[in-house]
Amino acid sequence: MTSPDHLSSVVGVAVLRPHVMRLLFDDGLVRDIQYVPGQATSEMLAPLDDPAYFAHVRVDPDAGTVVWPIGLELAPEVLHGDYEPESPLGFHDVTPDHQPA
Repeated sequence: MTSPDHLSSVVGVAVLRPHVMRLLFDDGLVRDIQYVPGQATSEMLAPLDDPAYFAHVRVDPDAGTVVWPIGLELAPEVLHGDYEPESPLGFHDVTPDHQPA
């Protein structure tokens, strides 16, 4: 986690496999985030169910987070792990170091 006066920004993203992206933050933290299709009921997320569309994720340096062409962006502080989301919207941390042994 970061200090309360620093909001972490996403500076890199790579799609590892269908519906899984690796995020690099400005403080060096790396997290793997998986999207589970159909888990959220929001129409805004429906295009992400298609792995080819999910792969269009990119970093918006002005927002400091990842975005998709539909205008969807995710809160960088939640992706970083500083806060728990009110609703995970189908996104889950699957970073190997965070998996149960």
